[in-house]
Amino acid sequence: MKSEISICWLRRDLRLEDNAALYEALKGPFPVLLLFIFDKNILSKLADKKDARVTFIQQTLEELNSGLQKTGTGILAKYGTPEEVWPEVLSKYNVRSVYANHDYEPAARERDDTLGEYLQSEQIAFHTFKDQVIFEKGEITKADGKPYTVFTPYFRQWQQKLNEFYIKAYPVKKYADNFFPLKGLEIPSLAEMGFEASSISFPSKDFAAKLDAYENRRDYPAADATSHIGIHLRFGTISIREAAREAVARNAQKWLSELAWRDFYMMILWHFPYTATQSFKPAYDHIKWRNEESEFEAWCQGNTGYPIVDAGMRQLNETGYMHNRVRMIVASFLTKHLLIDWRWGEAYFAEKLLDYEMASNVGGWQWACGSGNDAAPYFRIFNPELQTKKFDPESRYINRWLPAYKQQKHVLPIVEHAFARERVLKVFKEALNENAF
Repeated sequence: MKSEISICWLRRDLRLEDNAALYEALKGPFPVLLLFIFDKNILSKLADKKDARVTFIQQTLEELNSGLQKTGTGILAKYGTPEEVWPEVLSKYNVRSVYANHDYEPAARERDDTLGEYLQSEQIAFHTFKDQVIFEKGEITKADGKPYTVFTPYFRQWQQKLNEFYIKAYPVKKYADNFFPLKGLEIPSLAEMGFEASSISFPSKDFAAKLDAYENRRDYPAADATSHIGIHLRFGTISIREAAREAVARNAQKWLSELAWRDFYMMILWHFPYTATQSFKPAYDHIKWRNEESEFEAWCQGNTGYPIVDAGMRQLNETGYMHNRVRMIVASFLTKHLLIDWRWGEAYFAEKLLDYEMASNVGGWQWACGSGNDAAPYFRIFNPELQTKKFDPESRYINRWLPAYKQQKHVLPIVEHAFARERVLKVFKEALNENAF
C-alpha cells in the first residue's frame, strides 16, 4: 500500500526557510513531498526563449534540489499545465492534503480555485497561507471594513499594526525530518522546456548592507543605492518577513515603506482584480490615446531623444532592471508625453523586468498615468529635464547607459515638452468629467 503523504506546492516561494506553507505541511501528520510545476500556461506565452526569469527559477530549483538530495529527499518538478500534472501526481502518490501559499493575481486565483474544487472531489484537503506579504486581503481596512484605496492612510495603519508577531520567521528546520524520502529526482533542464540559458546576471540576496545607502540616496540612479532584491521577493527566494525584520532592525523607514507599497498593491489587486487590465478610476478608460506605434517603438528602444528616458530603457533592455525613480519618469513620459496607453508600457515591463510583479507593476503604471490609487490630480506631468537636473545632475547615469549622449550623437527629442504637456492636459480634460475625482 502506498504511503499517505502531503504535498507542498512551491510557486512564488522558492526557499525552504521561513516558508509558511512548508512549515504548516511539515508540522502536519503526513510526510511532505515538494512539488514545483513549470507551468506551460505561463511559459508558452513567453516570446523570448532566453527569458532570464525562467533561467533564474530553474537554477534556484537545481540548488534547492541538490541540497535536499543530500538529506534523502528532493523536489518533484514537472513541466506541464497544472491541469495535466495534478491528476498524474495523484495517480502515483497517496496524497491526503495539499499545502500552498496565497497568490493574489486574477489568473492564479482562478487556478487555485479550480484546484481546490478538484482536490475536494478527490477528498483531499487544500490548505493555503499568507506568505509573500506582511498584511493581506482584509487585514488592513478602514473603520467601516472597506479597503483603503489611497496609500498614506493605509501605510499609517500598516505601521501601527506592524509588530514582531507579523515578521517572525517560521521555524521550518524544526520539522525537517518530516520530508517524504525520495531519491534521484531531477529538475527539468531549460532545453527540455524549449528555453536557453540567459546571459543576464542575477543580483545577490545580500541586501541588508545596502539599506543605509537606500535611506539617503535611493532617488539618484547613478548611486546604485537600491537593494536590487525585487527578483528575490518576486520568486520568494527571500522571505518578506526577513526583509521587514532587517528594515526594522536598521530603522530603514523609507525601505520599509516600499515593502508596504508592495503589500498595498497586492491588496488592491485582490479587492479590485479588474485593475489588472482596466483603470482603477473608470473615467480614465475614456481617454483617447494616440498609440502611435513608431513612437512606442522609439520608447522601447531608448530613442526618444530624452536622455534620462533613453538611459532607463536601455538599462532595462540590457539588464532586466531599471532604477525605481527612472521607472516613474519613463512611465510618465510614455503616458503623458506620447499619449500612449499605460497598458502598452505595463506589458513591455512585464516582458522585460526580472522583478515583474503584476500588482506593483500595474499599480506603478496607473500611478504614473493618474488612473490608479493616487490622490494627486491628473495634471502631474514629470519634466524629464528637471528630473535629470535633480537626480542625475552630472549625467553619470545617462553616460553609463547612453554613451551617444556623451559623444553628442544622441537623437533629437521625439516631442517638445511644453507642446506635449499642453496636448495631454487637453486630451485628459476632454475625457475626464469633474465627477471622476
